[in-house]
Amino acid sequence: MDDDWDDGVGDVVVQSPALNNYDSNVDQGHSLSRGRGFQSFDENDYEVDKGSNGFGERRGRGGRGGRGGGRGFRNGGTGSREPRDYENGEGEDRRDRGERGRGRGRGGRGGGRGGGSGGGGDAPEIGEDGEPKKPPVTYVPPEPTDDEQTIFSSTISSGINFDKFDCIAVKVSGENPPRAIESFETANLRKFVLDNILKAGYKKPTPIQKHAIPIIIGGRDLMGCAQTGSGKTAAFLLPIINTLLQDQRELIVGPNGCAQPQVVIVSPTRELTLQIFNEARKFSYGSVLKIAVAYGGTAVRHQGDNISRGCHILVATPGRLHDFVDRNRVSFDGIRFVVLDEADRMLDMGFIPSVEKMMDHPTMVPVSDRQTLMFSATFPEDIQHLAGRFLNNYLFVAVGIVGGASTDVEQIFHQVSKYEKQTTLKKLIEENDRKRILVFVETKRNADFIAAMLSEQQMLTSSIHGDRMQREREEALDNFKSGRHFILVATAVAARGLDIKNVDIVVNYDLPKSIDEYVHRIGRTGRVGNRGKAVSFYDSDQDIGLAADLAKILRQAEQPVPDFLQGGGTATYRGNKYGGSDIRDFNNSAPAADQGQEPEEEW
Repeated sequence: MDDDWDDGVGDVVVQSPALNNYDSNVDQGHSLSRGRGFQSFDENDYEVDKGSNGFGERRGRGGRGGRGGGRGFRNGGTGSREPRDYENGEGEDRRDRGERGRGRGRGGRGGGRGGGSGGGGDAPEIGEDGEPKKPPVTYVPPEPTDDEQTIFSSTISSGINFDKFDCIAVKVSGENPPRAIESFETANLRKFVLDNILKAGYKKPTPIQKHAIPIIIGGRDLMGCAQTGSGKTAAFLLPIINTLLQDQRELIVGPNGCAQPQVVIVSPTRELTLQIFNEARKFSYGSVLKIAVAYGGTAVRHQGDNISRGCHILVATPGRLHDFVDRNRVSFDGIRFVVLDEADRMLDMGFIPSVEKMMDHPTMVPVSDRQTLMFSATFPEDIQHLAGRFLNNYLFVAVGIVGGASTDVEQIFHQVSKYEKQTTLKKLIEENDRKRILVFVETKRNADFIAAMLSEQQMLTSSIHGDRMQREREEALDNFKSGRHFILVATAVAARGLDIKNVDIVVNYDLPKSIDEYVHRIGRTGRVGNRGKAVSFYDSDQDIGLAADLAKILRQAEQPVPDFLQGGGTATYRGNKYGGSDIRDFNNSAPAADQGQEPEEEW
């Protein structure tokens, strides 16, 4: 099967160390043209596909147009397309912008020399489907750090409102739920795990952790529903790692390097997958456990070699996981735990075939012989029905007003037309100098345009979306997390699950189409009891359908409702729709405290 892999041993490009970009006007590898708002790239920024048009994988319109550019189509062909990212759920059609090399506008530095080699080049190799074959992905991400201080420094510390979590309503339904824990010390965790919890700075468990940890240690399946920022990732990683260390089993690698992980954790986006991988490394630090990761946009052979050495825990996106399974590089014979993070999205129409393929795979152990865990901030009723067939006598835990927004996030709305958004955004950033700001837009094209506009204003900005190469996505996220850049413009790829320290303001430049996506977005700030702010640009021509739901969210968070959101029709936002109660008929649901709200995912 090795011959079928999409990258050769000799075609590996290793990520260079990230540069500090304070001293430059543009972000190396994320350069954005001044004139037209499209990207320009360094000559060496991409590997060139020798079978295509000699321009690498992306072209921008702008730039100087260049010597040798000329008019008409470059090289007379469409060239190669960058692989579309199906793992982030973005549906905007890719447009090959800028294939006419007219060279209008000034373009800015790095605008490129335009025409390259002229019209000569070899014809691209055609695949079985009649389309040009995509060039092999050769990007190898940097090796994860082994430095203890760096590993444990990513934790978001508890904010001033953390104690408020004790007053959040928790409902547990199902047969014979175990008693919730009150502290990590009383959770029957091994000393090794407790030590890593303390190193990570965790002092007391959040509500989802208080209930999920004893449920998972007790061997039960779980559907956990808790709001953004409430520590769900630690809620499943801690008991899983504890169980693997408590009841150690032989690490098996089958014939031809076919790994048999004991835990598979699947999430919908590459960024969230990487984050869970790093969290798993943190909580298992210093142990015998091996953690591996598999996600798209990177060299298959590099990840395959790591996995073939054996792993206890494999964190993966659905596409790359099934690629390894189909190539007999991963099997599910040794599975003890299956985890779906952001389960509402994993079980929607886009991902349900991948989930069914995994759960129904011939090597997957029966549902009664494994533990299946699902976590999300929202669990609509139809998703609960789908999830039920993969779970065995599960417990359902709902924390707070599930699907609601954290009361620690101050929600501000500006009524603007689409033509006023740019000016409003620039003014907002100027008023919040050196604050870390995450800007959400609806389309990939708009993400690049807004990032270009801000870069032109000397505001260090990165963008992240599904059409960016994986190397760029990781660089952009690292620049933002590390503080080298204060502004990150993102599509929904970054909205789900990502845990970034000290995001001061979330901006909805474009409001999403659904209220649960709004909840996920603003949950990037105000995490784990910290204060946050969300600023949304409301365009009455585009967003009127969301008005009633937004008004209801604000009332639940005990925040003022602007006049322009009043009387916007009937709200579709209801507790049950967002998984606030178990669809099964159980009468043992017991609230644990006063009604309230709480954040989800990660610390």
